[in-house]
Amino acid sequence: MRRPTVRTYTAWAAVMAALLLPAPAAGAETAPAAAAAATVIEKVPYAMDASNQAAWWTPVATYKGRGQYTYFAFNEPGSTAATHRPALARRDPDGAWSRLPLLNGDGQQAEFPDDNGHNQPSAARDGSGRLHVFTSMHADSWRYFRTEAPGGDVTDHASELPDQGVGITYPVVTTAPNGDLYLAARVGTGLDRRPGKLYRWDNANSRWSVVATFASALYRSVYPDDLTVDASGRVHLLYEWAKAPATAFRHQLSYLSYDPSTGAFADSTDTPLATPVTPATSDVVQDLTAGEEWSADNAYTGTAVQSAKLTLDGSTPKIAYRYRSADSGGHFRVYYAYPSGGGWVRKTVYAGGQTAAALGITWDGTDGKRVYYVTTSGTDRVFAATQSPDGAWTAQSVTPGVSADRLAVRRNSDGHDVLYLPDTARNTLYYAIR
Repeated sequence: MRRPTVRTYTAWAAVMAALLLPAPAAGAETAPAAAAAATVIEKVPYAMDASNQAAWWTPVATYKGRGQYTYFAFNEPGSTAATHRPALARRDPDGAWSRLPLLNGDGQQAEFPDDNGHNQPSAARDGSGRLHVFTSMHADSWRYFRTEAPGGDVTDHASELPDQGVGITYPVVTTAPNGDLYLAARVGTGLDRRPGKLYRWDNANSRWSVVATFASALYRSVYPDDLTVDASGRVHLLYEWAKAPATAFRHQLSYLSYDPSTGAFADSTDTPLATPVTPATSDVVQDLTAGEEWSADNAYTGTAVQSAKLTLDGSTPKIAYRYRSADSGGHFRVYYAYPSGGGWVRKTVYAGGQTAAALGITWDGTDGKRVYYVTTSGTDRVFAATQSPDGAWTAQSVTPGVSADRLAVRRNSDGHDVLYLPDTARNTLYYAIR
């Protein structure tokens, strides 16, 4: 059967569009550029549900075989306006797309209630070519689907996970160089404590196990943001703390690493840390500032962290995050952080207006860090910022003329950034590569 193809917007078209469209105003820290870097943009040829939006998720996986394959996990429209059906969209090296629905044991496509910011999918491909998807959990039992072999159906395998019958939220997953997977999630539904746990998929033995409860504290909840694995196999974790049981606004963005060869956890200086860490013992990237409060009020207007992403320069973590400071006029500004001198250096990337809870960061051999963010207004809303040797940040529209309002990014093995770009107002998902 012929697979669907899509219209491709060439780099030339992207640049021309950027020249014709006005750039949004930028803050003092970021100057707009005239045109986007060379970007190819495609519309994914499957309907997307408006619930397909989150900040924490890891919905993109890539694989280099006879060429670059890309997998997008996303929510399709459900049988009613309040439901969705998760699926994978696969892009082959020749540009052809195919669709892989997530199937229940009865062979029917899985369907779940909408819950923006919670019921969205994360995906990864293991070293044997099996696809793994975690989806639609907000303090629910495991909802986990995978293939038995490359090219197979994506079916329910929830019973294979440890910690059966406990509430799982915010699953983020990544592939290690040896083909194993690592998964971080918030576990439990307690009113006074909701810890973060790390899990491992042993690819050789096809088995999940608990690595550790990496963070836990009384009256606090853990919010996993991201994780990645370096070339030596060390796992790097990024997470936030909040007042228990839950809140939209978090604090004390923190970093932690795990070395599978020794079983030890450590901070950014490689100093060992006993787990589970607490807010007092975490390696805090963005600490509390004047007037910041631990509040479980979702109408809280004070200083707070909301969303963060992680990449590596070798084995050194580089972090992008959003922070609403006391002097930001209620806006979540975009910051970049890296370890130096036993602490963390923080730089303002964008302070020109309100941003959405959507970020990405990659490390490029030419540009260095590329920080991706989304503004809440403007014709173009998805931007990539880079820093020049003099310290100035320059932002470019990534997808001129495409009105995406959410974002995820995964760098593939060819050194290209693959962008996952939902337009929730038009129920459309875009693929872009730059």
